[in-house]
Amino acid sequence: MAFSDGVKDFLALVSRPGRYIGGEINSVKKDLSSVSLKFGLAFPDVYEVGMSHLGMQILYQILNSRADIACERVFSPWVDMEKLLRDKGLPLATLESGIPIGELDVLGFSIQYELSYTNILNILDLGNIPLYSKDRDETHPLIIGGGPVVFNPEPIADFFDIFVLGDGEEVVLEIADVVIDWKAHKWKRGGLLRRLAQIEGVYVPSFFDFKYNTDGTIKEIIPLLKDYKCVNKRIVADINTLPLPVRPVVPFPQIVHDHLTVEINRGCTRGCRFCQAGMIYRPNRERSPENIIKIIEEALKNTGYGEVSFLSLSSGDYSCIQNVLIKFMDRFADKKIAVSLPSMRVGTLKQGLIEEIKRVRKTGFTMAPEAGSERLRHVINKVVSEDALIETAGNAFDMGWRSIKLYYMIGLPTETLDDIMGIIELSGRVQEAGKRHGFRPAVNVSVSQFIPKPHTPFQWEPQIKPEECLERQTFLRKELKKRRLDFKWHDARMSFMEGVFSRGDRRLSGVIMAAFEADCRFDGWGEQFRFDIWERVFKDSGIDPEFYTHRRRSRDEVFPWGHLNTRVDKEFLYKEYERSLLLEDTADCKTDKCSICGICDHKVIRNVSFYEESEARSMPPNASIGGQKSEVQKPSAFKVRLTFSKTGQMKYLGHLELVTLFFRAIRRADIPIVYSAGFHPLPKIVFSQPLPVGIESIAEEAVLELTEHMKPDEIHKRLNTALPDGIKILEARDIPLKLYSVSAIITETSYLISAAADLSASLTVFTGNPTEGRVAQLQGLINRVLEKDEIIIHQQREEKKRSINIRPLIKKLSLADDNVTIQLTLDSGERGSVRPYEVIAYLFGISLNDSRLFTILKIKGADKAITQITKADYTDKEKVGLLKSV
Repeated sequence: MAFSDGVKDFLALVSRPGRYIGGEINSVKKDLSSVSLKFGLAFPDVYEVGMSHLGMQILYQILNSRADIACERVFSPWVDMEKLLRDKGLPLATLESGIPIGELDVLGFSIQYELSYTNILNILDLGNIPLYSKDRDETHPLIIGGGPVVFNPEPIADFFDIFVLGDGEEVVLEIADVVIDWKAHKWKRGGLLRRLAQIEGVYVPSFFDFKYNTDGTIKEIIPLLKDYKCVNKRIVADINTLPLPVRPVVPFPQIVHDHLTVEINRGCTRGCRFCQAGMIYRPNRERSPENIIKIIEEALKNTGYGEVSFLSLSSGDYSCIQNVLIKFMDRFADKKIAVSLPSMRVGTLKQGLIEEIKRVRKTGFTMAPEAGSERLRHVINKVVSEDALIETAGNAFDMGWRSIKLYYMIGLPTETLDDIMGIIELSGRVQEAGKRHGFRPAVNVSVSQFIPKPHTPFQWEPQIKPEECLERQTFLRKELKKRRLDFKWHDARMSFMEGVFSRGDRRLSGVIMAAFEADCRFDGWGEQFRFDIWERVFKDSGIDPEFYTHRRRSRDEVFPWGHLNTRVDKEFLYKEYERSLLLEDTADCKTDKCSICGICDHKVIRNVSFYEESEARSMPPNASIGGQKSEVQKPSAFKVRLTFSKTGQMKYLGHLELVTLFFRAIRRADIPIVYSAGFHPLPKIVFSQPLPVGIESIAEEAVLELTEHMKPDEIHKRLNTALPDGIKILEARDIPLKLYSVSAIITETSYLISAAADLSASLTVFTGNPTEGRVAQLQGLINRVLEKDEIIIHQQREEKKRSINIRPLIKKLSLADDNVTIQLTLDSGERGSVRPYEVIAYLFGISLNDSRLFTILKIKGADKAITQITKADYTDKEKVGLLKSV
């Protein structure tokens, strides 16, 4: 979120301030006076989660491709930032331009998870937007929901104006055009909703009502608008007709999926009976190999990522997967661009694919048997033999992998103790496969609870109770530990809550509202989840949550989502349910006969596949067996030392974020950097000592190792073009190849600290223009420090606490000629370390938090560099004053 300058001054007080600064590579900030529509894309979770979602990146590019639309992003503020906003009385705003979200024309939520519902209400509330749709008028933004959860949005239907079912790339622009027209004609809100209801894929919940039976089930879904009785999901028939998403926003903070994500396939025809995505995203539509490579080429130039992830519900089922991998590796392996295939069915993971994947570095290796026994895998229609799984694991171990992650579910229909034991036995067999290769592999067993989802064959099934789930988790934990197998599980109470809302109805909206008002936030985060509050609000509302989870539905029960059509026939789903109980498999309709699920008309809507003549080879270039190095490493030939500044909002980036930022900028600038050897090659860059978050600098240094000579002036020019605002190369110069580390020569660090800011009531004596009395007081505080032989403070570094005498570390402490700037030099030797904030806190007798609000500029060793900083780099008068005082 972007904020007013007042809030930006306090970002040092919140965790991970890089979430809130904006200005990332490929982000778009438009002149708002020149657009017709202000569209906010909201994700009801923190930045790191939301920015990992490809759908949000795609819609952001599509909307901003229109000159008359400004699309900006909004994420849930973490609890500390929410408190700051509420304490300051400031609204939540967009990340790019700081638009208060209540002033947007449209606010669209991407809803991926049921336990984000209270975050949705929190975002609306922080934007001063009425929570219930019925309370909003023409002055408020249109509130939209999309994503997989909205195939049953009824628990949150009262809070939304419309939902979008299905593919969003085309419909989002149709919605935008209607809203632009609505604004121009100044219609009433009801007229807008009626116009939107005419768009295929748009669900207006206020145009439907519900009647209930005495037993709590739904008696009838009542359409309130003529000719609007059912909503069909929107389908893009061929994803190759869509604009190629080649300019994704590149985050500064590390995000959950921190790589370039390329969708190679949408939909799945395997027909796993537990899988909602496999049903709601049908039909199967492959992207052409040419478009995949084109997206990768353009997007890597625009982002600088070092890894590409091929996104699909089952990457190995993509018809040309081996050919595309070969082309990718042949083109990008020498640039150390790795590839990952996050969703691979065991039967599709052949040795040739594994060999290609490992050519740059071994990304994560995951297999998902889902169930512990072959019998249960027949129930869920995931026909994977144990022998095939063990063979795949053996191939991975042979190629050098030392760890494997296995995904299972518990609580599946018809599950018995033998199936649970199967998880233990199968995982043990994977471990034994590693031992046959001469080592004990790390086998991570991850077990989640099965949750029956709408629009799947198991939507009629009950969900096991939390106590049953806990019993099975306890058994697995005990037995897996005996075999030295790592075990990860999901909180059974969270799974229970997810199950409630997954198949819930509109009567749950009051429960969600009550939980929000009781301060429930981030319910999908273990440290924030408050099950006790949820239990209380359910009890107070008179609603039994087990009604939605623990009962088996009759065949003809009316579901809350009965009027929302995925185009997969309900009758097909029930037949699949019956076949599951008979252990009957259903073939993949992409390679076998049509299963008559109802999705295809075989004219416009159909499976789209690409087949090519095989280009597979027995061994990739430069590859070798047994996990040895597969690519020739180019040696270091030249070194270049960079001096750079880190100013403005970039001061809120941590050291690791800065390092990643440089890695990607170097790739975008096409600098011939040397990479380390081994299976995880990284660019060879050495930085000076990490700068504390919140401190600016004009004296940062880094050394690059190059494979070939490039003129320092060319490096200087290229990097400044590739780096974001706030990071600027001041000087680049050749240095001898064997010169010592940049950190080794730094024995002391100098800072300028402004004492002119209005920080707190306790510091008002030092604010405003310096007077003789104020200067004397400030000088007196400095003298008090200098006169002491010992100053003991208590430091905390991560989880460690210690006491340290900081007086020997203070080499210089004085007042500059302007009488409001403090000059501080600190020892960086072996006697320990002290941060400028800690000296300020002691000097003024304030808290460490208050000390972080001072403006601090690092200047050590940058005498020449200072002359290269222009006033344009420091628009804030206080920062210009700091430079003048040098």
